[in-house]
Amino acid sequence: MLSDIEISRQSPRLPIAEVAAQLGIAAAHLHPHGHYKGKLDLALLHHAPAREPGKLVLVSAITPTPLGEGKTVTTIGLSMGLNHIGQPSIATIRQPSLGPVFGVKGGAAGGGMAQVVPMEEMNLHLTGDFHALTAAHNLASAALDARLFHERKLGDQFSARTGLARLDIDQANILWPRTLDMNDRALRHLTLGQGGAADGVERPDRFVITAASELMAILALARDLKDLRARIGRIQLALDQRGKPITAEQLEVAGAMTVLLKDALKPTLMQTTEQTPVLVHAGPFANIAHGNSSVIADRMALGLAHYVVTEAGFGSDMGLEKFFNIKYRQSGLAPACVVLVATVRGLKANSGLLDIRPGQPLPASLQGEDLPTLTAGCANLAWHIHNARRYGVPVVVAINRFPTDSDAELALLEAAARQ
Repeated sequence: MLSDIEISRQSPRLPIAEVAAQLGIAAAHLHPHGHYKGKLDLALLHHAPAREPGKLVLVSAITPTPLGEGKTVTTIGLSMGLNHIGQPSIATIRQPSLGPVFGVKGGAAGGGMAQVVPMEEMNLHLTGDFHALTAAHNLASAALDARLFHERKLGDQFSARTGLARLDIDQANILWPRTLDMNDRALRHLTLGQGGAADGVERPDRFVITAASELMAILALARDLKDLRARIGRIQLALDQRGKPITAEQLEVAGAMTVLLKDALKPTLMQTTEQTPVLVHAGPFANIAHGNSSVIADRMALGLAHYVVTEAGFGSDMGLEKFFNIKYRQSGLAPACVVLVATVRGLKANSGLLDIRPGQPLPASLQGEDLPTLTAGCANLAWHIHNARRYGVPVVVAINRFPTDSDAELALLEAAARQ
């Protein structure tokens, strides 16, 4: 079996302009970044297709395990399968964060024959959106500390000397961290402003990974540039001495932050190993934000294809619930169907009968047939099916098969899903 990177490099590819042309996208609305990826102009949000908008398919999963259940593989594979039977489809997925790419979790381009190519470009920087977001986030951090420094330095003379109203920032209630798109445990808690009198106000601070920035969640929920600007203006950066919020609008950085994100607001068009179009955009984590790709990418894709297959992070109790409770309420785009990914080994892991930990040897039960453990684990699948059906949409279970699965185990899992 070839490795993922070998499959990616050997797969046939179309120039990105040809992928766009097949979707009916004019050359003026594509901004290429090299041969195989390009930004799509926001004018496509107003593209009026001669048919009804496409249907949205939401991919979720059972409770995730350290083994991975294959949501992205299924999302990409399903979109390719729809195209293969003559149903034009686009996948909309999040952009990988460099932290997980270089950490335990790895990349997020799919895998095997169901992946976004070029794999290395997908996982490494892509079109620079994360870097733009990091800069915009840290611009607010720098401006906030600069304002704190100058207000404290000038005291009562601040307004007279600068022409600005005092914000009276409460140093103990600065809410806005700094950010970096890398796992760096040493930056979780630190002290700023050490040095001389010109080095700022000494205070504790913290870094979060870029995907955990509030700006990332905002980017994924924004409807257009105007909406992005308004949302950034409402960000609460700190509290003043009276306990009232200080916003990015009050700090007068909201416009500059938006300008830094003007290109990051545009989805990136790529392709799968079978040249199925993929829109890659935003990357909010599901454990601290809503864990879904952008509203803009979904809206744009629905105007270009009959089906749009998108993915929600983690299990149905995380990304799927946040899709319905946050993203749907913000966008009005409801899925026509939920696809719930399940694996034999994942259900065994969720049985409560096995001890599975990252970096530790896997129990023998996962490598061979174990029907009692799988039976116990199917309770997890039943819960997630019930959870997804609460939202009033059909649920399809997708069994992601592995070579270690026995025919008896697959038959048991299928019967449990049908029941």
